[in-house]
Amino acid sequence: MDIVLRITGIVIEVILLTAIVYALLKGVKLTLFDLGLGQKYDRAINMVLIALSCIVVIFFIAHLVTFYPPI
Repeated sequence: MDIVLRITGIVIEVILLTAIVYALLKGVKLTLFDLGLGQKYDRAINMVLIALSCIVVIFFIAHLVTFYPPI
C-alpha cells in the first residue's frame, strides 16, 4: 500500500508540474511572437520548446522518484 501511495503522489506532482511548465513555455512562445519573430520560425520554435519541456519533465520525474519521501 505504501508503494501505491508514493507512486500516486509522484504521478499527481508530475502532472501538476507539467501543466506549470506548459503554461510557462507557452508564454515564452507567445512573447517571442509578440517581439516580432515571424511565423516562418514557428516550427523550429515548437521543436525547441517540445525538446525543452521533455527534458524538464524527465528532470522532474527523476528527482521525484529519487527524493520523494516515503509515506
